[in-house]
Amino acid sequence: MSDAFDLFEPEGEPSPVVVDVPHAGLEVPVGLTPGLLLDGTAIRRDADLDVHRLYGDAPKLGATLVVFRPSRFVLDPNRAEGDVDLKSVADHPAPRSDAPRGLIWRVTTDGTATMERPLRLLELSDRLERFWRPHRRAIREALEARRQRFGFAILLDGHSMPSVGRAGHEDPGTRRADIVPGTRGGTTCDGRVKACVESVVRAHGYSVVHDTPYRGGDITGSFGRPGEGLHAIQIEANRDLYMDESTLREKPTGFRKLAEALMDVVGELGKLKLRSRS
Repeated sequence: MSDAFDLFEPEGEPSPVVVDVPHAGLEVPVGLTPGLLLDGTAIRRDADLDVHRLYGDAPKLGATLVVFRPSRFVLDPNRAEGDVDLKSVADHPAPRSDAPRGLIWRVTTDGTATMERPLRLLELSDRLERFWRPHRRAIREALEARRQRFGFAILLDGHSMPSVGRAGHEDPGTRRADIVPGTRGGTTCDGRVKACVESVVRAHGYSVVHDTPYRGGDITGSFGRPGEGLHAIQIEANRDLYMDESTLREKPTGFRKLAEALMDVVGELGKLKLRSRS
């Protein structure tokens, strides 16, 4: 078993779909707790709580499900390897000018400091080798197996978002749509993938806004190469649909309704017939 992720293979005949959940993890592995200033509540507040459970039945529909296990405060798997600044990794040889919530989150979305001190490059390298690279490799291998079998593969990157933009977000105070599919301006997947997601969630009564406020992270951007038969879409679900955001407690009826809609998305994506344009 990997320290980085849990992987659930299809139950029965596989579909072209791979579901990845990168931000539901709450684990802080032994040895990494010292220096982390956050308690369990703060870690949960910036996690995509229970999104792995929303997609838990995806393997029954033929999809592979990959779930990143560590907290994003250990390392954010949806950022590029070089997305760090000198305040997060003091001796990095090629830092960005400012990356407070990059590969290493040194502040929460509400601006709370997360670290007693910057990491050393050796510590970052260890986290990349233990967590980031195995997770990316698992996604890549699952997608390649689908592409070899079907001629194409579809990555659904599952997330959740606060119902209203926080002070640390780009849209503070703004009420968000129920579902936000992110495709970086339609560049990471065939238009039929985007249209499929929208039609299914609208049929379940949810509002949809594309790419706002999230256009898709590094995972979507890295794996979404539709010309090569690799299609990627990020789906942000409004947390208010399935949880009380003040207590972080699940709303059972809302959870079941949203999970049903997302499983319909996985099922319908699995029925698409796409081919590489190369």
